[in-house]
Amino acid sequence: MTTTRTAKTHAPDCTDPKSVYAAACPCRDMLDLLANKWSALALGALEDGPQRFGALRTRLQGVSPKVLTQTLRRLEEHGLVHREIHAEVPPRVEYSLTPLGADACAPLAHLRTWVERNIDRFPVTG
Repeated sequence: MTTTRTAKTHAPDCTDPKSVYAAACPCRDMLDLLANKWSALALGALEDGPQRFGALRTRLQGVSPKVLTQTLRRLEEHGLVHREIHAEVPPRVEYSLTPLGADACAPLAHLRTWVERNIDRFPVTG
């Protein structure tokens, strides 16, 4: 007697406009943003509380000022980061997580932990 096993597959509903697999899904822009290394790292850095641009740049080693500025703007445009300008001389600007940004940090933290735990298993590149 032979037993045939059928693999369980999840066929994505590409006709649902809110499905990430649908070409017109608006969530793809958010996935693109969160999949960006600088976005994920900036959100992780902001978990420690509000920070100024210079502190973020120091923490995110290797990021250029231009790329960090673009990243923070995109995160702000998508409602993940709040930019607060303090009326002081000289002006002081701080970045902090919004509730939506804080909510995104948990799955990103799991991904960072997985990467750190498995770093020795990845092929050497570059």
